[in-house]
This record gives sequence, structure tokens and C-alpha cells, in this order.
Amino acid sequence: MTIAEKAFLGSLMKAEYLLKDTVIRPDQLEGTIHKELMRRMVEYHQGGKNIDLISLTTLPDLNSFGGMSYLSELLSYGDVERFEGIEKIILDLWKEREKKNILTIANMNDWDISKVITSLDKINQSKIDDHTSLQHALSSIYEAPWEDQEILHHATTGIKKLDEVTGGFQSGEVTILAARPSMGKTDVMLHFAKMVGWDGYLPLVFSLEMPGKLITKRLIASTGNFNRSKMRDPKNMLTATQKNKWSDVIHDLNETNIHIFDGAGQTVAEMRAKTRKMIHQYPNKKPILFIDYLTLISPSDVYGGNSHLQVTEISKSLKMIAKDFDCPVICLAQLNRSVETRANKRPMMSDIRESGSVEQDADVILFLYREAYYDKDVQDQSLEIIVSKNRNGPVGFIKVHYNEHTGKIEDQKN
Repeated sequence: MTIAEKAFLGSLMKAEYLLKDTVIRPDQLEGTIHKELMRRMVEYHQGGKNIDLISLTTLPDLNSFGGMSYLSELLSYGDVERFEGIEKIILDLWKEREKKNILTIANMNDWDISKVITSLDKINQSKIDDHTSLQHALSSIYEAPWEDQEILHHATTGIKKLDEVTGGFQSGEVTILAARPSMGKTDVMLHFAKMVGWDGYLPLVFSLEMPGKLITKRLIASTGNFNRSKMRDPKNMLTATQKNKWSDVIHDLNETNIHIFDGAGQTVAEMRAKTRKMIHQYPNKKPILFIDYLTLISPSDVYGGNSHLQVTEISKSLKMIAKDFDCPVICLAQLNRSVETRANKRPMMSDIRESGSVEQDADVILFLYREAYYDKDVQDQSLEIIVSKNRNGPVGFIKVHYNEHTGKIEDQKN
């Protein structure tokens, strides 16, 4: 009986919600005891019972599963953050066993080669259900010319003109938000997070550089329009008027339902596991992921120190998260220093650091640019959001009002 199966069952005991998510069926496990134990887990779950260690000790035939000691051993193998990798191992092993079985049966019964190929293809298609027949798709759209179209609600960016250009944050899409340091990336990201939170979504902020406490202070400053420097000592530095406003700001921010994960060097697999957990905690809210920032994400492989390949892997993995969870993913990225050497410092695609396949994988690429950052004599304090790539719409740029002291972002008044 494989360690992968032990880790799989142990993970189900550790995090019961995985049972509802998993693509593995009991008959795809190899060990007879493991098959039967998963069947019992499914029965317990369907009956509204827990499937943790304590609940499973009430199994009437506990000894046939190796007793309490074996269940404890399974639990010790559980690894929730690597669950998807464990699933893949089990599925791959099952496919290999099934292929061998088919070839044996085909040999014994002298099957026609086309029947063998069809049977093997069925096994290879055993993965997450991503199949739609054209017949089914056509039948669902058959009445379209005579029906009012359902208006799809996309998450707002909180910036009116940007919504008009991009249609807001779309499910299954990756948006890259890139700029040089101190241009306002984190403030723009937190503005997006607040707005989608107030819009009823579930903003999940993965901050790989800035601690959660500092992000919280930034959110308070931008929402209350407080100078960030005052957040170091609110008691002595905030005015009486600002203090009176404090509880309202806290209340408003609570309404966003933002969740911050500030562990350094998080991997995409860890983000997936945390996202999956939050989805089960908030089943009625669609998550939107905000990641700060791209090259701080730990890759699953070091690729001999080749950062280009590392970023390529991460970029593709972010696209898979967006598709698998059917949610928007917004990821921040740094720009190369080469921007600073040009006369025109407005960013371009090639400026994305270690760009890898970022340009190809991203659905939307936004750059930030402030003229006042480079020329202190410029009176215009606006922030340009340059839509450099937009897979499903036009490109262009939008100017917003940005207060670099408070972090507040607002539509420009015409």
C-alpha cells in the first residue's frame, strides 16, 4: 500500500472539505483497506458525520482497518498543502494499473486494436471533468437569438474608466500589475482588494514581502485618508477629528472581508491550498487572489538557478489557479531598471523583470506610471494606469488621482 494513499487518506482526515473536492474515487485506490476506508468516509460525510480521527474510531469494524494505531499512522502522513500533488500521484498509479489490466484482457480476448485504443483513451481522460461536447454547448445556446442575455457581473476594479476598458476582473483571468518601486503598486492592489470586497467578493491577499500588520495600517490610512506617517503613533499624531472617524473606518474595512496571508516565500501550491480552504469557509463568496509579488513566489523547482524558467513555471501555475478556481488572479510584478535609462520612462512589456511567459500567460497587463515621480516640478499628481495588454478588449491608459501620502486612489473628476 503506497505512501501516497496513506498521505491522501490522512489529508482527508485532517481537512474534511477535501473529500468534497477530490477527483479520486474509492475504487481508484490500490489497497483494499484503503478503498473500504474511503467508502466509509464518503458514507459518514453524506450522513453529516465528521471524518476526523475521533469520529472514525466509532467504526463498528475498526479492527478490520488496523484499529486506532493505523488510523493515527494515516493521520501522521496527511499533508494538506501538497494534496493536489498526492491526488495526481494516485491518479497516475491508477491509470498505469488500469492500462495493464486492459492490455491483459485485450490479449486474452483478442480485442480489435480500435477497441484497445478507445479503452486506453478513456483512462487517459480520467482527470478533473473539463469536457464539454459541442452538441451540449450548441443546445445551450440554441435559443440565444430570441432570449435576453444574462448580464454577467464582473468584479469592479473600483476605477470607473478602467472597468469600461477591461470589463472589471474576470473569472479565470490573470492580471499582472507592474511598475518600478515606489510607483504605487501595493496601494493600487489594496484599492482593488477593498473594492471587490465591498462588492461582495472574497479578497485573498498573499503578501510575500510586507507583513500583515503594515498592510492593515495602509488599508486604514487609505480608507480614512490619514497620512501614513501618522499611523506610526495614532494616539499622539491623529487629530481629534481623525480619531472620531477611526471606528467608522475600522467598521468599513471589516465589511471588505479581506484575508491576508503574509508568509514569506509561499509557493503556488500553498496558495492553492489556502484558497481552497477559504472557499470552503465562505461557500457563497467567489475568491479573488491578490499576490504581492511575482518573483517572490517560491518555485517548486530551482531550475539550476535559472530565474527565467522559475518565473515561467510560476506564471503558468497562476493561470491554472485562475482556471481551476474560476476566479480572477491579480499579481504584482517589478520592472527592470532599464526603464530608468530611457528618456521616455513609460513602461513597456519587455520591462517586466524575468518576464518568462508572463506576457503570454497574462490576460491583462497593467503598468503604473507617475510623471511626478521622475520630475518633482510637475504639478500633475495623477497616476497613469496603462492597459498594455487586454485579451478581451482595447488597450489604452487611464488617469486616476493618487495621494502618495495616504495611499488613496480616486477617479479623476472631469
